Amino acid sequence: MCRVIAYYRVSTAAQGKSGLGLEAQQAAVRSLCQSRDFTILGEFVEVESGKRNDRQQLTAALQRAKVTGAVLVVSKLGRIDIHRNQIIAAAR
Repeated sequence: MCRVIAYYRVSTAAQGKSGLGLEAQQAAVRSLCQSRDFTILGEFVEVESGKRNDRQQLTAALQRAKVTGAVLVVSKLGRIDIHRNQIIAAAR
């Protein structure tokens, strides 16, 4: 059985409060995990513009994945793609 850490990001506070975008991401990740019998160990949510480089929740999610030996799961690579240097640094 695979253990995962879920990371979700919405771009605006309005999206975060309304659930627009966030609910769709959560549904996609949860559906994937259920269909493959993955266990979600933790979920991290970030409400930030894609232009910001400081992703505290992404860093926390990566750290939790590293400590627990879990895999980071996102609904779309666009949620993290521009932060690949942060991901590489956290993986070391």
